[in-house]
Amino acid sequence: MVRVSPLLSAHIRRLSWLLAILSMLLTSGCSHRDGQGIITQFREGKPQEFLQTSVDRMATLAMRDNLDSLYLLMSKLYLRNPQELKKSGFLDARTAEKQVRMAIEQQQPLPTLGGKKDLAALSFAMSPEFLGDRVGAFIYAIGSMLVTAHGNRVEFYMTDAINPTFVNNAARNIEKATWILSQRQNKQGEPLLFSNEISEEGSNLSFAVEFGKIVARLDLLTQMLDERYRRIGLNYAQSLLFLNFLPVQ
Repeated sequence: MVRVSPLLSAHIRRLSWLLAILSMLLTSGCSHRDGQGIITQFREGKPQEFLQTSVDRMATLAMRDNLDSLYLLMSKLYLRNPQELKKSGFLDARTAEKQVRMAIEQQQPLPTLGGKKDLAALSFAMSPEFLGDRVGAFIYAIGSMLVTAHGNRVEFYMTDAINPTFVNNAARNIEKATWILSQRQNKQGEPLLFSNEISEEGSNLSFAVEFGKIVARLDLLTQMLDERYRRIGLNYAQSLLFLNFLPVQ
């Protein structure tokens, strides 16, 4: 057996202690940083976020972004269609836009639509017979349709259920509404609302782009919801296959 001199043995023990101490310091440093990161996340988060799954949070953020896109489109439409702002009865676009936002988010009717909302409001707003503020009515119709498709909510928690079929249908309705916006004309052959423009001076496709963002978010949420419910079904099937009882607490 190889004998190790006492001097070498002491040196090895000292080196081992140094490595152990260094490892402890590095570990405590990482833990401290991780702890600080967790504390920061708790501080920056809202209390209600603790009642949301990752899909719930994604749905809430997607709804917020989709409504913001709609409000941006509303501002652009008022700029391109100043005659509609005059029909609204408000002196400036900001006030008119605020009324539409409140009606969508508080799920209140828009007076010019006679109590109609979502799809019924969309059909009426883009008909030649409608004589009111078409910009506000069009945006309200789409906004209320989005809220309806999400179970009449704009924020989502663990106890809420979102039907992926309705969300997918909302995405397809947005595509149809985009087509109607670009194609529907009055008796004089003019667009009911001016939006995208392609001319010799240049192209303005910002409306189509913004609507495309809404559709993309809805499609992504549909896939996430489908996967969540698929996993719930698979987990239940696996519990039956392996005769596992389901937890009750």
